[in-house]
Amino acid sequence: MKTMIKMLFTLALISLISCDVDQTQEGEMPDVDVNVEEGEMPEYDVDWADVDVNTTTRTIEVPKVVVVMEEEHVEVPVVDVDMPNEEKEERTIMVEAQVAETSHEIEIEGIYASKNRLIVVSELESTGQDLQKQTMRVSDQIVLNAPDLDVKHYIIGEKPRGDFNNQYTYISSKSEIADKLSKATEIL
Repeated sequence: MKTMIKMLFTLALISLISCDVDQTQEGEMPDVDVNVEEGEMPEYDVDWADVDVNTTTRTIEVPKVVVVMEEEHVEVPVVDVDMPNEEKEERTIMVEAQVAETSHEIEIEGIYASKNRLIVVSELESTGQDLQKQTMRVSDQIVLNAPDLDVKHYIIGEKPRGDFNNQYTYISSKSEIADKLSKATEIL
C-alpha cells in the first residue's frame, strides 16, 4: 500500500513537472466597495512623576577677575627723534602681554630706527609669584616724538599661554634679530 501511494505521488509529480502552462485570458481583480466607520482609540490612565523646578541658594567657589583702570600720574620716558625733512609727532609706543599662572614683568629694552620702521625690543620675565589661577596683563610704554613710522615689536621671552596679542614676535634672545639691529640706529 505504501508503495502504491509513493508511485501515485511520483506519477502526479512527474505529470506536473512535464506539463506546459500557457495563459489564455487576462485576469481581473474584483471591485470591492468598503464602508469605513470611525473607530475609537483606547484610553489609558497614566500616573506620572510630579516634577517641580525651583532654585536654592548655595555657597560655591566661582572664578572672579577684577580689572580696575585708574588714571595715575607716572613718569614716562620721552624720546625725541629728529629726522631730516620729516615732521614729528608725539606718539606712545606700548607693549603688553597677558600672562597666567605666574606673574611677569615686561620692559622696553631698546628702540631702533631703520629706514621707515621702528624696531622695538622688549623683554618678558617671570617674577615667580603665583597668580593662583588668575590672569593678568602687564605692559610698558614710552612716549616718542618722531615721524609716523611703522613699528615692529620683538619680545625676548617665552610667549605666555593664552596670550591674545599676535602682533608681537617672541624670540629667545636678541641675537636672533642681530642682523636687523646691525642695519638700524639705536635711539633708546
